Amino acid sequence: MTVINSSFPASLTAALEARSISCVRGERELFSGLDLQVFAGQCLHIRGENGVGKTSLLRLLAGLTSPESGQVLWNGYPIKREVTDYHSKLLFLGHRDALKEDLSALENLRMYAAIDGVELSEQDAFNSLWRFGLKGREDLPVNCLSAGQKKRILMARMLTRRAQVWILDEPFNALDVYAVDELRSLIAEHLEGHGLVVLTSHQPLSIAGLRVLDL
Repeated sequence: MTVINSSFPASLTAALEARSISCVRGERELFSGLDLQVFAGQCLHIRGENGVGKTSLLRLLAGLTSPESGQVLWNGYPIKREVTDYHSKLLFLGHRDALKEDLSALENLRMYAAIDGVELSEQDAFNSLWRFGLKGREDLPVNCLSAGQKKRILMARMLTRRAQVWILDEPFNALDVYAVDELRSLIAEHLEGHGLVVLTSHQPLSIAGLRVLDL
């Protein structure tokens, strides 16, 4: 198994918080007065029917959009005031995989490491891709890979990014049974290392430290 040190200081002050936030899309209010807290070592599973605002909530927590009212805080400070510091600790994976289709899996992984300012040796990049079943496909252009294989590249990025906060939109989609188990193990490792996770999923999850928020 690939071991990359991504543990973070054990501190209950590491927390992502929403205070009385509301979200409006068009003329429709998706939710209002919503409060939540996620501490280091915890995973928050956001559930709900399609259209209730799950993805919108993730984007608010990631600081990609602003709430109609209320505020999102990281370690007690509004993220809009500390946006650079917060984003340096954040990995957000949405519905779009954001991979460069004409680059290989290896090139994508190393490109994002450079963008994120993370030192990633070629061997660590190979090891991360191999862990998620991409041995022999590292140099193939991404446009030659299946949806599930593309998701495995993103799992390798989760491993190598070394961000404390993971915000993941339906990360289990398009994964086979093996990859689902690998992703669960990866999330468990992240929580054990004092990371925190907020995710959406239509699947029931069995993860230590899991809490549920139903929208």
